[in-house]
Amino acid sequence: MLSQLSHSVRQYMIVTFNYWNFTITDGALRMLVVLYFHDLGYSTLAIASLFLFYEFFGVVTNLLGGWLGARLGLNKTMNVGLIMQVFALLMLALPSVWLTIPWVMAAQALSGVAKDLNKMSAKSAIKTLVPSDQEGALYKWIAILTGSKNALKGAGFFLGGLLLTTIGFQLAVIAMASVLFVVFIGSVFLLDGDMGKAKSKPKFTQLFSKSKEINTLSAARLFLFGARDVWFVVALPIYLGSVFGWDHSLVGGFLALWVIAYGFVQGFAPKITGKAQGRTPDGRSALWWVGLLTVVTGIIAYLVQIEWQAEYTIVIGLLIFGAVFAINSSLHSYLIVSYAKGDGVSMDVGFYYMANAMGRLVGTVLSGLVFQLAGFSACLWVSFSFLVLTTLISVKLPKAESE
Repeated sequence: MLSQLSHSVRQYMIVTFNYWNFTITDGALRMLVVLYFHDLGYSTLAIASLFLFYEFFGVVTNLLGGWLGARLGLNKTMNVGLIMQVFALLMLALPSVWLTIPWVMAAQALSGVAKDLNKMSAKSAIKTLVPSDQEGALYKWIAILTGSKNALKGAGFFLGGLLLTTIGFQLAVIAMASVLFVVFIGSVFLLDGDMGKAKSKPKFTQLFSKSKEINTLSAARLFLFGARDVWFVVALPIYLGSVFGWDHSLVGGFLALWVIAYGFVQGFAPKITGKAQGRTPDGRSALWWVGLLTVVTGIIAYLVQIEWQAEYTIVIGLLIFGAVFAINSSLHSYLIVSYAKGDGVSMDVGFYYMANAMGRLVGTVLSGLVFQLAGFSACLWVSFSFLVLTTLISVKLPKAESE
């Protein structure tokens, strides 16, 4: 029993290490692309379009990747994601005159596939490593993985801004590709070959055969992440630079600190939401926390619209938004793994993160479009409306059958 537990912990550490390294490059690449192409004179809508295929192929990948993970094993889908990110980074190492919009969109599409293969594999793997009767342990491990991921994504934002300032775009992506290739080699040799493989080969037609609670949670997730990305992805970093006059390092550093703090709160979510009292969250918990997030976002949107201390409102408001959003995200990440079937877990998790990617796709496109047409406050009001929809959907989430 002890040797089996230690083996599970070792596998968890390998999965987490892979996920961490991938996440740093993903966050850095996001910041590099936004700031670099803004410097080249691209409009906010054009910059948003660079991420269009990144998010679109994330939708496709989560759906098909979950099916492939159940059939082939999660080690294979994770390793494929790592090597695809290496190629995506190298595609962007060309001289700037060759980085046309179609080429960058293609590289971002490859990166989008890689990111969601990696994320789906990591979160599905935990379900296979934790005994089915230990829901508290499952929540804790999911919270640690999710929280640490977002903290490191924040570090990636800072790294992206710093690398752009110090060594430039091309050298930055080459350096990140080199590190990630070393991680890929280690992963090939260290991960179990049968991790997450379903006992019976799932049919392709089973992709959309989801339970009511998974469908409801997936719909809530779509609007939750659309609400974040509609103002965070494109509009916010450009607004901080163009309106407040912040330089690249300051923009990257602030967003990095925000995401690091966001991840820190996610890691402590089990203590905040009741695990310390022996409870695990249910649909009622998710409803309460998204309702609070909706109120917070509405207040921020109103204060920005009336231009009341705009810089303080956005900086302090973003910190409050991030803390409450982190709890929501951690609750959802636990609930989907809890709801998912043990055999072929990656199919349920993949379907759910397909909805997540769809929300990010909608939010990213609207972030560039709404900001260009109506300004930053309009992005916040769209975010508020998405959170109202999330709240209404969350009413239908089931309560836990047992405490």
